[in-house]
Amino acid sequence: MTTDARPAPDTTAESQPYWDGLREHRLMLQRCTRCLTPRHYPRPMCASCHSLDAEWFEAAGVGTVHSWTVSHHAFHPGFKDATPYTLVTADLDAGVRMVAPLAMPPDQPLSLGAPVVLEYHDVSNELTLPRFRIHE
Repeated sequence: MTTDARPAPDTTAESQPYWDGLREHRLMLQRCTRCLTPRHYPRPMCASCHSLDAEWFEAAGVGTVHSWTVSHHAFHPGFKDATPYTLVTADLDAGVRMVAPLAMPPDQPLSLGAPVVLEYHDVSNELTLPRFRIHE
């Protein structure tokens, strides 16, 4: 049986503070307490020093375009009405790389290194998703 409803992201114990932060319109990221390396996506182990100790910090959500892709084909039937859309990979000033949709038309001119700012898309009272906007 198929459905056209958009799938919601799965949350885990490691990612719950990230999703709670988005719902509060705050970008919460993990940082290793041993070597202070920030990380995104949330996960239990530091890729730099393999420590299991982490803390959460609020990041500004500003950065630059690392790359992007324009999707003309929906990966799920629930996204068919959204095509075409642009997914941006951004290098955030907080020291992590993050992927999110561009909150502008797919014909928006983009360039490597263009400044972006994270904004918050309230899908429901329970779910807020990140997206980027070109920041002039």
